[in-house]
Amino acid sequence: MIKKGTKLYSIFWNKCPQCQKGDFFVSHPYNLKKVGDIYQKCTHCELSFSKEPGFYYGAMYVSYGLSVAVFLSLWVAKLILGLDIGISSLFIGVSVVLFLASPYIYHLSKIIWANMFFTYKGQE
Repeated sequence: MIKKGTKLYSIFWNKCPQCQKGDFFVSHPYNLKKVGDIYQKCTHCELSFSKEPGFYYGAMYVSYGLSVAVFLSLWVAKLILGLDIGISSLFIGVSVVLFLASPYIYHLSKIIWANMFFTYKGQE
């Protein structure tokens, strides 16, 4: 379904945006000692994952967008299911979900940000 060579392949499988063979992250998102740590270079094609110091600060905007998407998803689910939940209960629910998902959202925002600036170069 998601073929190699697409940005979605790199994002979902956490692979290098250029060769899509080497790993992007040092560990999985819920290893809290290494959350968000990326390799300096691709283990396969030697692409440097940082274009400049502070390159991944822009991932905060992606993280914000993902958090808004989570809120909107919960809001729409509330409307579709017809739940009679007050705004304070919804706020607490969204806060809990975002707290539990924050390592994954941080992880996802970094790989999405990198895929915005690096392109797939194909096989060697």
